[in-house]
Amino acid sequence: MKKLFCAVLLGMAASAQAYEVTDDRGVTVSFNQPPQRVISLLPSLAETVCELGACNRLVGVDRYSNYPASLQKLPQMGGGLDPNIEAIVALRPDVVLMAVSSRASDRLRSLGLKVVSLEPKTHADVQRVMLKIGEVLAVPDSAKIWRAIDAGVSAAAQSIPPGLNATRVYFEVNQGPYAAGESSFIGETLTRLGVKNIVPAKLGPFPKLNPEFIVRANPDLIMVGERNAGGLGQRPGWQSIRAVRENRVCIFATEDANTLVRPGPRMAEGARLMAQCLTDKAPKALAGAKP
Repeated sequence: MKKLFCAVLLGMAASAQAYEVTDDRGVTVSFNQPPQRVISLLPSLAETVCELGACNRLVGVDRYSNYPASLQKLPQMGGGLDPNIEAIVALRPDVVLMAVSSRASDRLRSLGLKVVSLEPKTHADVQRVMLKIGEVLAVPDSAKIWRAIDAGVSAAAQSIPPGLNATRVYFEVNQGPYAAGESSFIGETLTRLGVKNIVPAKLGPFPKLNPEFIVRANPDLIMVGERNAGGLGQRPGWQSIRAVRENRVCIFATEDANTLVRPGPRMAEGARLMAQCLTDKAPKALAGAKP
C-alpha cells in the first residue's frame, strides 16, 4: 500500500511538471520535464539557449554556430536546412530547435524526436522566439534578454550625431544580391537608428534584388560583410552609386557580420556596429536634404 501511495505521488509530481509548447509551425510539443539534451540547428537559437544560461544543455549544433566559443567544441550536425539526420538521432536529444524553413523537421518527428521550429525575422519575432525557448527550457524570466536588447538599440540610436536621419542605406546580407528590407529585424534596427532603408517593406524581409534596383536607388551608404564585399566597385553601374563613388561603404569583419545578421541576443551589439558605421561614414551634409 505504501509503495502504491509513493507511486501515485511520483505520478502526480511528473504530471505537475508536464507542459506543452506550440512552435511557429503550429505544432504542439509536449514535455514531461525540461529538456537536458538540446540540439540547435540555427545559430541565433543556439546563442539564445546560451544567453538563457543553458549552454551546458546543448549537445550538438549546426556547422555555422560558433558563438559563444564553447559551441565550437560541440558535434556539428551539418547545415540547418539539410542536417545530418543520423548524427542527430545518435545524440538522443530531448529536443531539436530548428528553423521553420528546414526540410528536416518532418523526418525528425517521424523518427520520434521532439522538434520545435522557430523563425525569427522581425523584432517581434525575436522577442517571441526568445520567450518560446525560455518556455521549452523552463527558464524563468527569459524576457530579460529582449529588455536588454531593446535598451541597447535605444542607446545606439542616441549615440548617433544629429543630422543623419536623411541617410539612405543599403544593407547587403548575402551575394545575390540579398538585402535586408525595412520589414526585417535588420531593417527595423536601421529604422530605430533613424535612417532610411532603400529596400521597402513590400519587397519582404530579405528579398533578392535586381542589381539595377540598387543602382537606381543610389544609396548614400552601404553596409556589407567582408565575405560579400569583393568586387563591389566592379559590379555593373555601381561606380555611379554615391556610396561607392565617395567611399561610404562599411565592410564588416566576418565576426561582426555574423553579429549583425543573426536575430539573437547580440542584436544590441549589431545596432552599435551600425551606429558606428553611420557616425563614421554617413554624409554629414544630408541634414534637411530630401530623400
